[in-house]
Amino acid sequence: MKLGINGMGRIGKLTLWHHLANKTFSELVVNVGRPVGKSLEDLAHAVEHDSSYGRLTHFLNGYHGQRVIEELDEERGRMVINGTPVHFLRSHRNPREIGWRSHGVRLVVDCTGVFTDPTLAADASNGSLRGHLEAGAEKVLLSAPFKIKTSGLSMPDDAVTTVMGINDEMYIPGQHNLISAASCTTTCLAYMMKPMLDHFGADRILSASMVTVHATTSSQVVLDALPAANASDLRKNRSVMNNLILTTTGAAKALRLVLPEMADIGMMAESVRVPVAAGSLIILTLNLQSESRDNPVNRTDINTIYQEAAEGACQGYLVYSAAQNVSADMVGLPLAAAIIEGTETHTRTAYTRVNLDHIPNLPQAVRDAMLSHTLEVPVTQAVVYGWYDNELGSYANMLGKLTAHIADKIL
Repeated sequence: MKLGINGMGRIGKLTLWHHLANKTFSELVVNVGRPVGKSLEDLAHAVEHDSSYGRLTHFLNGYHGQRVIEELDEERGRMVINGTPVHFLRSHRNPREIGWRSHGVRLVVDCTGVFTDPTLAADASNGSLRGHLEAGAEKVLLSAPFKIKTSGLSMPDDAVTTVMGINDEMYIPGQHNLISAASCTTTCLAYMMKPMLDHFGADRILSASMVTVHATTSSQVVLDALPAANASDLRKNRSVMNNLILTTTGAAKALRLVLPEMADIGMMAESVRVPVAAGSLIILTLNLQSESRDNPVNRTDINTIYQEAAEGACQGYLVYSAAQNVSADMVGLPLAAAIIEGTETHTRTAYTRVNLDHIPNLPQAVRDAMLSHTLEVPVTQAVVYGWYDNELGSYANMLGKLTAHIADKIL
């Protein structure tokens, strides 16, 4: 099977690297959408070199590896990389104008970050995700969360959000044509929450909050710039090299799509962008209802849950680490959606007093039956740290696994 990749930004390029290494597909067709440099050799140079992950040849074959790009054909836009033919398209940016059908491409991964609304028709004026279907693709995988821009519209029946190893069984080949792989942060967060949900259940997780300390992205500016007209967030135009920048994340909203139990748990999600090229961190805070006054949930319990999940149900995706890590240690680490830093897990248990008089809609008969109108509930606050490589090591690899999973189910 041939795979189409739309976009050569950070995730598009690293998705290409992933499939060149794994050789899952017989041929790769990459739509760049515009001319690059002066020749195909300039495009090959961009594919071959990366400031965060080094050279492609070293990634594939170690530091003694020789160049893996050969047989450049300028007229056809074709080259062979690590034995796999790769055809680069350099004409069209609108998905419906990309010739997937003429190239025999049935599965496309859209990595542009532009076409995220699954409700837009294929002929939308500025292009849409469904344009890939009109251009010949049978399935389209989005390397970002869906974003429905028109208020009041619901998710189409042929669209689904999945994280590999969490809820990939929700993908129904005969029904779903548009598949979102969520985001790098949602992927990591899902693997931090699933072991907790499996062990405690949603009813014992009273609340949750997270902060992602996130590496810079290409949407940020290197130096301060003037905001666009009607811009509401002035921080987006401040230099990523010189600042910690507060921003937003949709990770909590997307998490409910892959772990529906989260709908019953109050959750807040915040984000801080920091000036590193790759390697991010989630700080997860959970409030858990302990069942025993004498033996409340402690850090050993939390770490054991993650250790057992890493060796069992989440094996291959979740890693438990007893080392003292820094973000650079996570860069490029393959197939690790989340790396739990067990040395920094912390817990504290206190007795929360609940005044029954302040509980809305509580029947008066219940109040009257209680000897005291104040309940003491043992609540454990747990703080868990989870690393993830927001580009290659975590997200592009997890996206690649999901892509192969969907390809296997195309008849």
